[in-house]
Amino acid sequence: MSAETTGTGAAAGARSTAAGTYAPRPGAAPLPRMIAAQAVLETKMLLRNGEQLLLTVIIPTLLLVLFSAVDIVDTGDGKAVDFLAPGILALAVMSTAFTGQAIATGFERRYGVLKRLAVSPLPRWGLMTAKSLSVLVTEILQVILVTVIALALGWSPHGNPFAVLLLLVLGTAAFSGLGLLMAGTLKAEATLAAANLVFLLLLIGGGVIVSLDKFPQGAQDVLGLLPISALSEGLRDVLQHGAGMPWGNLGILAVWAALGLAAAGRFFRWE
Repeated sequence: MSAETTGTGAAAGARSTAAGTYAPRPGAAPLPRMIAAQAVLETKMLLRNGEQLLLTVIIPTLLLVLFSAVDIVDTGDGKAVDFLAPGILALAVMSTAFTGQAIATGFERRYGVLKRLAVSPLPRWGLMTAKSLSVLVTEILQVILVTVIALALGWSPHGNPFAVLLLLVLGTAAFSGLGLLMAGTLKAEATLAAANLVFLLLLIGGGVIVSLDKFPQGAQDVLGLLPISALSEGLRDVLQHGAGMPWGNLGILAVWAALGLAAAGRFFRWE
């Protein structure tokens, strides 16, 4: 075979390769697909975690059933479930968006998972978006579960559905920002202890199962500014008392959301 023939064949092969004959073609997937895949993975990991399920599903469900069936706390006039259900919905949001997300993200940062994901084709804001989508999916499942159980216990909700949705969205944003701030600045063990401690304290003093009216006036003024209090009292005003748009509670949640997310974006450390 002559050199000329060999050169012609090599040139044809080069042109064929340059045209792109390999399938699948190497490269990153489209950004929406990467975010969706990461969100699905985050959701599966959350639902498979026993501690996360305890926080997000079992504890809220047990509290709703127990305090609705047994007259332990003073829930005022009317059925106990009418008072408790809005507070348990607020607790479900806090357990997922704050406590669960803070603990999971803190240990991912400790084990170097976030560091490795940060250098993948998925951008950092895409990872945070995927985590937020996972939180929203989990919360939808929680809201459905709590609502079904509460209705079975005799709950009679009423009020503006848009106000409820706005409260849940702003509450999720507020707790997500605070959870990511904690996970991105503290060590994993400190995050675990602090997140669980905050969960217990806010469960008792955040208007979830005990009305803020039971506390002294000075304590009421301070506790009323907490995000869990704004969320639980706002949901209770709408779902139990049929109030309109709870602008005061929405304003408190909006401030917490803005401050928490801004601080998380500023101080979050990936490793």
